[in-house]
Amino acid sequence: MKVKSLMMLFVSFIVMSVFNYAAKPPADEATIKNIKAAITGESTASAKYAAYAKKAKEEGYNKIALLFEAASKSESIHAGNHRAALEQLGVTMEKVTPKFEVKSTKENLEDAVKGESYEVSTMYPNFIKTANKNKVNIALISFNYAFQTEKKHKVLYQHALQALNEGKENNLASKYMVCSTCGNTYDGEAPARCGISMTPRDRFVTIE
Repeated sequence: MKVKSLMMLFVSFIVMSVFNYAAKPPADEATIKNIKAAITGESTASAKYAAYAKKAKEEGYNKIALLFEAASKSESIHAGNHRAALEQLGVTMEKVTPKFEVKSTKENLEDAVKGESYEVSTMYPNFIKTANKNKVNIALISFNYAFQTEKKHKVLYQHALQALNEGKENNLASKYMVCSTCGNTYDGEAPARCGISMTPRDRFVTIE
C-alpha cells in the first residue's frame, strides 16, 4: 500500500512537472519585450536611413547617400534576425509602422549619430545582459550581431558628419559591403570573411 502511494505521488509529480513546463512561456517576458523593441527600432532605422539617403541625393551628397543606403540595408538585416529569433521563441510580432522626420542631411547625420550612440551605449548592452542572464541564446546571438555592427555605424556616421562640416564629402567611401548574416558594414572592400559572423565575402551585399 505504501509503495502504491509512493508511485501515485511520483506520477503526479511527473504530470505536474510536464504541465508546468508546457505552461511556461518560450522565454522570459523581459527578453521578449526587448526583442520586440529591437525589431521596432531596427525597422524604423532602416526606413529612416533609406529616406535620409534620398534626401542626401537631393542635396548633392551622393557619398553620404551611399552610407545611408548601406546602413538601411544593415538595419533591415538586424530587424530580420530579431524577428526570426522572436518567431523561434514562438511569439508573433505586431505590425511596425516607422515614424520619423526627414530634415537636412547635416541634421539627419546628427540624428543617426545620436541613434547609434544610444544603441551601443545603452540599448543593446542592456538587452544582451538580460538575454544572457536568462540564457535566451537565440536572442543573445541576434543582439550581439546588431551591437557589434552599430558600433561601426556610429563611427561611419561621425566621419561622414565631420567630412560634411569640413567640405570633404568627396573623401568618403564610394562603396560599402554589408554582411547578409549580421549586417556588418565595411566602407570599401570587405575581407574574405566577415569579422563578426565569419560569413564569406561572396554573400555580402554591395552598395555603390
